[in-house]
Amino acid sequence: FVNEITTMRRHMDALHRNEYIQWAKDNKFMSMLPKDTKRRKLDAAADSQARLDTHLREPQPKEQIIPYSDAIFREAAIEWLIETDQPIDALNHKSFRYMIDVAARATNGVKLPSRTKTRRAIIDLFKHNLTNLRRRLLVS
Repeated sequence: FVNEITTMRRHMDALHRNEYIQWAKDNKFMSMLPKDTKRRKLDAAADSQARLDTHLREPQPKEQIIPYSDAIFREAAIEWLIETDQPIDALNHKSFRYMIDVAARATNGVKLPSRTKTRRAIIDLFKHNLTNLRRRLLVS
């Protein structure tokens, strides 16, 4: 009893190939030995015409960049104020203006950090400021 057919095929191919080939011819049977099966697949692939289907892809839609205008910026700023529940004076805050000035110098858009990275940066900044405060208090 054989558990794996492929094992039997390999055994037949290695030790009884000639007898198997003769039997297959006599009984008009297609050889199922691994080498013969592989050769048939290669011959069929060579006979068939190559297809372009695997090479053709739908083009990815490009992100449409809206050109800057004061009106669009004002609209975006007002939406930001409303959606984040900011006070109206937030637009006049020096750190907000600094952030806008920095972003305005970007040539390929601005990549905003993820929530996790932002949280980590805030914690690191807090620890840094706390260390500086301790250093100042120890000197006095």
